[in-house]
Amino acid sequence: MTQSFDVAVVGLGALGSAAAYQLARRGVNVVAFERFELGHVRGASHDTSRILRTSYGETRYVRLAQSAYRDWADLETVSGEKLVTTTGGLIFAPAGGPYSASAFVSSLTETGVPYEELTPDEVHARWPQFRIPAGVETIWTGDSAIVHAARTVAVLQLQARVSGAELRANTPVTAVRPGPDGVLLETASGPVRARKVVLATDAWTNELLAPLGAEIPLVTMQEQVTYFKPADPAAYDPARFPLWVWLDAHCYYGFPTYGEPTIKAARDVSNNYMTPDERSFEPSAALLSELTEFMHATIPGSGSALRTVTCQYALTADREFVLGPLAGYPDVIVALGAGHAFKFTPAIGRILADLALDGATTDDISAFSPAG
Repeated sequence: MTQSFDVAVVGLGALGSAAAYQLARRGVNVVAFERFELGHVRGASHDTSRILRTSYGETRYVRLAQSAYRDWADLETVSGEKLVTTTGGLIFAPAGGPYSASAFVSSLTETGVPYEELTPDEVHARWPQFRIPAGVETIWTGDSAIVHAARTVAVLQLQARVSGAELRANTPVTAVRPGPDGVLLETASGPVRARKVVLATDAWTNELLAPLGAEIPLVTMQEQVTYFKPADPAAYDPARFPLWVWLDAHCYYGFPTYGEPTIKAARDVSNNYMTPDERSFEPSAALLSELTEFMHATIPGSGSALRTVTCQYALTADREFVLGPLAGYPDVIVALGAGHAFKFTPAIGRILADLALDGATTDDISAFSPAG
C-alpha cells in the first residue's frame, strides 16, 4: 500500500531539516527521508561552528541574510535554545585581488547594514592577534555571529517531530516520479506519494534528477577545517577576537574559540575533487600545510594544528543558490546551498515551505531559480 503525505522532504541535513520543521509547524502532513543516520558526517551539516553574517558583496545575499537573522531569532524562541553567538566579523580583501571591498560597501550601504572600513593599522590596534600587510582593505560588521551546526540540525529535527513530522533515517529515496497527481517516491521502505517534494540532497541531487533529464551542473569536492591550539586561548575568546574571512585567489576563514580552547580555520573551495562515493574522509596533508603557513603569517599566535575534520561541498555554477521548482516539474522543489548556505538555514527552510504550500515566498529568490 502506498502511503500519502502532503509534502515529502528528501535529505535531512540543515536545509531539509529546516524545511521539515517549517512545514510541520504549519500543520502539514510531512514525511522526511535521510539516506544515512541522522547527524551523519557524510555531508556538510555536521561539526560545530558556522559563520552567520550579512557581509556579502551581493545585495541579494545581504537581504536574504537579514531575513535569516529574524528566522534564527524565531527558532531560538520556539526551541528555547541559544544557537547564535554574536562576535562581529572582518572581511579582508587584498588590493589587486579578485575581490573588492567596494562591493561590500555598496551592498551593505544599500541594505542599511552598519559597517566600518578599516586600515591594517586600525585592525591591529583593535585586534593585535592579526598581522595584516599593507594594501589589504577591511570591512567590519558588528552583527556577524557563530551558529552551532550540529546542534542546530538536531534542534530542527526535534522541533519537526514535536510538530508532527515523520522523519525516516537510513531510508534512501531511489527515484522521484512526478505525475499529474503529485510525485511518487520510491524508497527503501516502499513507495510514498506526496503532493509536493522538496529535494535537499546536495551532492546526491543529480542521482534523482538525471532520470528526469533535469540535472543541475554540480562540482563535488572534499573540504576540510582545522582546529589550531594557541598558546594563549584567552586572547581568542569571542569577546576579544572576531570571525574573519580572507578573500583572495585562495580564500580562508576562521573563528574565535568556541566551546573549546582552539581556533578553527579553513581554506574555502579547496578543489580536492571527489564524488560522494569516492570520498576518502582523509585530510589532505598539502592543504593542511598551506593553511598552517597562512595562519602563522596572518595570526602568528594561532599555534599548532590539533585536528582536521572533513566535509563535502557540492558547488553550483558561480556558487549561486538553487531554490525553487524544477522547470517542467512544478511539484519538485530543489534546494542547493553551494557550500555557503548554513547561515541562511532557517530562512531557506521557511522559503521551501512557502514554495511547497503557496507556490511563492515573500523573499526575493528570483536569482536562484533552477530554470536559470
